[in-house]
Amino acid sequence: MRLNGVEIEDTFAEAFGMRGTRLTVTAINETWAEQAALAVTGFATSVIGCGVEAGIEGPSGKTPDGRAGMDCLFFAASREGLESTMLNRIGQAVMTAPTSACFDGGLPEIPADSDKISKYPIGSKMRFFGDGYQASKIIGTKRYWRIPVMDGEFMVQEEFTMVKAIGGGNFLIIADGVEAALQSAEAAVRKMKELRGVILPFPGGVVRSGSKVGSQYKFLTASTNVFYCPTIRGRVDNSALNAANNAVMEIVIDGLTEELIGKAMAAGIRAAVQVPGVQKITAGNYGGKLGKYHFHLHKILAGGGNEWES
Repeated sequence: MRLNGVEIEDTFAEAFGMRGTRLTVTAINETWAEQAALAVTGFATSVIGCGVEAGIEGPSGKTPDGRAGMDCLFFAASREGLESTMLNRIGQAVMTAPTSACFDGGLPEIPADSDKISKYPIGSKMRFFGDGYQASKIIGTKRYWRIPVMDGEFMVQEEFTMVKAIGGGNFLIIADGVEAALQSAEAAVRKMKELRGVILPFPGGVVRSGSKVGSQYKFLTASTNVFYCPTIRGRVDNSALNAANNAVMEIVIDGLTEELIGKAMAAGIRAAVQVPGVQKITAGNYGGKLGKYHFHLHKILAGGGNEWES
């Protein structure tokens, strides 16, 4: 298959199960809502070293308190890991932000009766920071906790929503140089960020240090993906690069559903191939041994029917 003259390799991106959650962070104005969102999603590119992968979706629609808000998505490898991480991040990065509040962002992409959805406590644990002066408030069927802080009160919802989600969707852009690879990746990111329900957790949505499972060093669980490193292609058996391939950029996608990841990948690839100098689009997989979700590039680009397999 070729798009705009660019080869689309007949392969698949291998993704794996994760747990996902959405926060809505609000504040007195957009500036401080964004500051809180930036802080709570910081250092969250990969579960390999960060324990969580996170990103800002964009401005919220209608917020529970009627103020400016930002929606943020978080993904972790387990329920316990996500719950622990969110408690720490909300406590250290949202509650500390001036005028902030934090609410469950909900998961409208998932049917309410789905067995993939569950609840986990946040406000009911954070309330103890109030040292006995905290108070609860019930609005409709939801409980919120009001914790006294130095600029007034920090409001946080008692429970948040968690869903069985997917991490590690990906595609690789192979180009004749760094400029073309980066411009192509930037075009893909701009298009993919139009979709809600997915995040691109790496800096600017792009990663240049793609990894493979394992290493010659036994103490490492992951190491540089030598097959896509141009400076050592002559020294690596079975390098995936030829003499004209001088740069590779990877885009990693986490999403609330398979459908959302498939749509994001298709949109990103179609944008990526419009940049001159792009030579091939491929994807990272480990023969199906890493994760059960397989996003076949040709299928997702063809559209319709069964675009991905799990």
